[in-house]
Amino acid sequence: MVISRSRGRGSGLLSGKRGLRLNRNPNRNGASKGKTAPKQNPQARSKDKRLGIPLAAIGRKILPTDIVQEKLSKPRKQEAAPAPVKQPQQRLPKQPPVPKASAGNAKPASVQRSPKERVQRAKTPVRIIPLGGLGEIGKNMTVIECANDMFIIDCGLAFPDAEMLGVDLVIPDFTYVERNADKLRGIVLTHGHEDHIGGLAYLLKKVNTPVYGTRLTLALVESKLKEHQLSGKVQLNEVAPRKTIRMGCMAVELIHVNHSIPDAVGMAIHTPAGVLVHTGDFKVDYSPIDGGIIDLGRFGELGSKGVLALMADSTNAERPGYTPSERKVGESFDKLFAEAEGKRIIIATFSSNIHRVQQIIDHAEANGRKVAVFGRSMVNVITIARELGYLNVKDGTIIDIDLMNRYSASQIVLITTGSQGEPMSALTRMAMGDHKKVNITPQDFIIISATPIPGNEKYVTRVVNELMKSGAHVVYERMYDVHVSGHACQEELKLILALTKPRFFIPVHGEYKHLKKHAELAMGIGMDRDHIITGQIGDIIESNGVDMKIVGQAPSGRVLVDGLGVGDVGSIVLRDRKHLAQDGLIIIVVGIDRAENAVVSGPELISRGFVYVREAEAMMEEARSRLTDTLAGCPPHELRDWNALKAKLRDVLSDYIFNTTKRSPMILPIIMEV
Repeated sequence: MVISRSRGRGSGLLSGKRGLRLNRNPNRNGASKGKTAPKQNPQARSKDKRLGIPLAAIGRKILPTDIVQEKLSKPRKQEAAPAPVKQPQQRLPKQPPVPKASAGNAKPASVQRSPKERVQRAKTPVRIIPLGGLGEIGKNMTVIECANDMFIIDCGLAFPDAEMLGVDLVIPDFTYVERNADKLRGIVLTHGHEDHIGGLAYLLKKVNTPVYGTRLTLALVESKLKEHQLSGKVQLNEVAPRKTIRMGCMAVELIHVNHSIPDAVGMAIHTPAGVLVHTGDFKVDYSPIDGGIIDLGRFGELGSKGVLALMADSTNAERPGYTPSERKVGESFDKLFAEAEGKRIIIATFSSNIHRVQQIIDHAEANGRKVAVFGRSMVNVITIARELGYLNVKDGTIIDIDLMNRYSASQIVLITTGSQGEPMSALTRMAMGDHKKVNITPQDFIIISATPIPGNEKYVTRVVNELMKSGAHVVYERMYDVHVSGHACQEELKLILALTKPRFFIPVHGEYKHLKKHAELAMGIGMDRDHIITGQIGDIIESNGVDMKIVGQAPSGRVLVDGLGVGDVGSIVLRDRKHLAQDGLIIIVVGIDRAENAVVSGPELISRGFVYVREAEAMMEEARSRLTDTLAGCPPHELRDWNALKAKLRDVLSDYIFNTTKRSPMILPIIMEV
């Protein structure tokens, strides 16, 4: 992994050109020199110093007013604001001041701006081009473009739906990026989930550009690059939250957020037209497992200075209230581990959910149990997390799976993949009795610590049924709080809107229903309908700092990955696969002497997936007879035109088969020249 680092005390800016340096200031969270913190209002003495909110609010639901009314722009006592982005004055005009909310205002958390506010029109507009993640779940990818510079936010994958037979992965269409590769200054990653980094290796095979991200994210990326023989060929630049990256005429500042994986970030993008804020995938967790609370203060500071547009995660926009803390799952584990005394515990969860894995390991150690890990992706992520210090495990806790037999059932916890019922996952193979190391028995207590992704419900149900048939006790989300989402619910989404006070709003990351609901939430707290853009992939959204509108379409869509083939499976291939899967195949084989214009062999019929020939001999013999009569009635010139002859044979057989069976198998005539 090529990671450029510098220990000097610099501005924290990264160049988008070759030979970049990352200034890592060990005191990046310290107080700014030469500045003193403003005096506190006597009424605001009792506050949580990390968040700037009244301590009295910690025990209840946090309202936007708890935060919006505070002076979020003041430097933290132990954390300094990031070094200012050095930008040419003519290219990055100052943002207009935003009027402070009045304490007596009936809607202090409103995102409405003063009608007197003057916004300066930028000479250089900014473009936002989503190539994935809008109107769909997964394959998140967005291009930010300004003049002759552009960069990419994330490059993820999606998993195929049931109709994409034989397809392994779905990635975004990279056509627009390839056409504008000379403008590309880099790729900035928000976190290490597959729907945000899974397509990266495929893109890096087409364009050569630096990649920026946090420590864990880059480690997961490096693992993927090795799988694609790209290790050492890509420049990976580690960037900490509150540091900035120079991307030509733009600068990107990372902002720490909470999610179901450590090291997740949002970002503030400083452009000539104004500041764009992208939340990435996020939730608001006031008691996270790793202690790193979302940097609400920075979102508020940006809002107080002026935000041109907010792009926010819409995944849970339909869910009211707040997303529970990850610690809620730990409380359930307390009860379940006690209930499972004397039994072997098997827990299936997402391999990337390191906080969940940490809680499982903590409970195993507290109950004197050893931990065995199953599933290639689970082993890979746990190994990386331990090496980087994101997972704390006592020596001897994790054992090799071959040593499990040395311990009794009550001394073991298995952590495995398969929470989504994937056909080849470890848990599914255990349920079906196909796993070489684990046999399910009534002595097993199984916890599925995940929620089925839409479309996977039937696979998860099948696995649960098979596990129960083996006598195991199975616990899943409908029975216990064994999973919490990593995405913000409605009140958290309103909070981010209230803090950033954007002039324009673009819901991202979700199906259309999620985007629409998120837009309604924004309007519900005062956002102007005309300032909300509910777009789709390929939209070119442009703003000059005053207006924002869709000005065109970029090439977009989905590229299907089947094995080593990328993009060679299209709608026609999928149609044929579906046809074959539904009704099967019949092959007609005919031998023709071209010199004599005569049939010398056949027709022979070969059936695959349609009927078993020995059980349908009468029908197949009648079909063969009709084809023989058709060939006998063909004049010599028709026997020379093979395309016309194939079509004629196909029509004759198709009509007979449909009239007899009401089925339409694929018919493939093959003519051999003798």
